[in-house]
Parts: sequence; structure tokens; C-alpha cells
Amino acid sequence: MAPVSNHSESMTWRRTGLSKILDKGFAWGTAAFAVGVGITLLAIAFQVGLQAIPAIREFGVGFLWNSRWNPVEDIYGAWTQIYGTIFTSLIALLIAVPIGLGVAIVLSEDFLPTQVQRPLVFMVELLAAIPSVIYGLWGIFVLAPLLQGPSMWLYQNLKWFPLFSSAPTGRGIYISSLVLAIMILPIIAAISRDALIGVDPQLRQAAYGLGATRWETLFQVIIPAGISGIIGGVMLALGRAMGETMAVTMLIGNSSTPSASLFAQGSTISSLLANQFAEASGLQVSSLMYAALVLFGLTLLVNILAEVLVRKVSLHKP
Repeated sequence: MAPVSNHSESMTWRRTGLSKILDKGFAWGTAAFAVGVGITLLAIAFQVGLQAIPAIREFGVGFLWNSRWNPVEDIYGAWTQIYGTIFTSLIALLIAVPIGLGVAIVLSEDFLPTQVQRPLVFMVELLAAIPSVIYGLWGIFVLAPLLQGPSMWLYQNLKWFPLFSSAPTGRGIYISSLVLAIMILPIIAAISRDALIGVDPQLRQAAYGLGATRWETLFQVIIPAGISGIIGGVMLALGRAMGETMAVTMLIGNSSTPSASLFAQGSTISSLLANQFAEASGLQVSSLMYAALVLFGLTLLVNILAEVLVRKVSLHKP
């Protein structure tokens, strides 16, 4: 019996040693991939910044608030595009956040039978897989004609109000913002649902034990406990909206003048790059790279803000 015992102990030692080697290899491999992602990010920023140097030297920081973009005279400013990028993204968030959070609540609680809830979860997540060009075509041929009547009524009756001061043309900030909201909705809903499902069930039971109603438990315990994940999903959706190209290019128009009206045509940094990069040359290429560098900085700022907010709210969880 002793040889069998020694053989068993030897096999156990060998398996343990192999497991340690695999664990170390996995740790080093994931660390290498993480470093590789950072190096790739820095390489992209370096290359874009290098190409933008002529425009940076020519226009300086005035590029950020100058709204004139004239390839004929080689005068470039990206304020219209910066404004359009931020304006459309914020409007999309205002629409998508309450709807996405509501969808997450419905799909994480037992409001619906499981046989109905599971297909709905799949359908919401499937929205994220639809190509952006399909959203753009749907916006042109379905959403724009559908909203033409209500938008014209708002213009005719409320054109004294800055948000409705421009006549709707079927293209503009409002239609691109609505499509953006639909595009980022599955991101907010899916991540918020995962955050709500991940809340410790004992918190719910403790709230019920103290006499809280279902809705009091949901809004005063469950959502505050999962708020860090919800904020992370919202900020990720904001970064997605700011970087969207094809759908916005098809719907927003091509105006070089910023406007406070939802019905006015506009431009974003992504649509500017899509429209002009193929035919650009000389200083225009450098200016487009400068605009791309600005967009890179905006998305980086969004990610930093998301990290700060998530860490801050995580310290105040119930």
C-alpha cells in the first residue's frame, strides 16, 4: 500500500506544481496584454498628435473656439464640431438614461414571467449588435418622416423658444440625438441590469424585514447599492455617443455654424472626419488630425470622470 500512497502523493505534487506554473503564466500573460493595450493607446495618441503638429503650430488653442472651417482659405476651427459632439451626446443621455434604467429595473425584478423576461433581455442586448449604418438608414426613412409633423408643429408654435427656433428639414441635431439615444440604450440597460442583479440579496431581505415596501426597497436600497455600476454604464454610453460616426454623419447635416436649436443642422467631430478626410490634403489633413486629437481628449476625459465618479459613489454605498 505504501507505493500507491507515494505515487498518489507524487501525482498530487506534480499537479500542484503544474497549476502554479499555469497560474504564473496566466498572470504574466494578462499583465502583458494589459501593458499592450496601454502601449497601443499611447501609440495611437502619439501618431495622431504627430500628424496634428502643423495645425497646432498654425492655430494654437484658438482652434478650439473658432467656428470657421474653410478649406479654400486654409482657415480651420473646430468649435462647431466640438459643440455638436457634446450637444448631441448630452441630449442622447437625457433620453436614454431614464429609459435604460427603467428597462434594467423591469428586466432585473420579477415584474414579468421568466418566459417573457429572457427574450426581452436578449432583444435589448441585440440592439447593440445592429450596425450603425442601419440605424442611420432607419433614421432617414422611418424616424425622420414620422417626426416631421410634430417637429413642424413645435416650430410653428414655439419658434420664439431657442430650442425650436429653426425650421425642421428632416436632418438635424434632434434626429441624430434620438438615434444616438436608441444606440446607447442597450449599453445602459444591460450594464445597469447586471449592476442591480449583482446587489447582495441580503440587503433586500433586510429592507423587507424592516417593513420597507417593494418600491422603497428598490429606490432606497437596491439602486443606491448598484449605483456605481449604473454610473459606469452611463459614462460608457456617453463615450460611445461621442465617438459615433456613421449614423450621425447621415442624419445631422453638415452645418458649420453652431445653433441652440434642436431642429438646426450641425456637425460633430466624427462626422467632420468622415466627410472630409478622404479628399483632404496639406494643412486640412493636419487640422482634421487636430480635431481627432480633441475627440481623443474628450473621450479620455469622460473615462477619467467615470472612474472618479464610480470610486466616489463606491465609498458611500449603503
